[in-house]
Amino acid sequence: MGGAEATSHLGASHAGSAWEHQRVDGSGAVDAIGQVIKADPPTRLVITFDDAPDAESPREPSVVTFVVEPHQDIVRLTVTHENLPNKETLGGISHGWPAVLANLKSLLETGEVLAQAPWEMSRAHA
Repeated sequence: MGGAEATSHLGASHAGSAWEHQRVDGSGAVDAIGQVIKADPPTRLVITFDDAPDAESPREPSVVTFVVEPHQDIVRLTVTHENLPNKETLGGISHGWPAVLANLKSLLETGEVLAQAPWEMSRAHA
């Protein structure tokens, strides 16, 4: 697979299963972990999301819901990220999710990830 750095999501897809967002750049770094709360394949997945599992002050993980549904001749993916612990996390996911989803869209449509890691791009200036 060429192009931008990719990640791997390791874990099962049934309620109670653990998952982790692991880089595949050779570092083995884990950027986020969580558990599957609910899985209704192929339309709904609800997970916990902890992007600071090694923090000195543990906090409750946030919750991410993925809903896949038909919309006319295409498929709509809705991602809802709730119960955020702070404004810093909101800023991070506001940049992170669009980048991850852009890369996913490219992979699904072309079989290749984007040539540049979208999460490495600087933020647009208003």
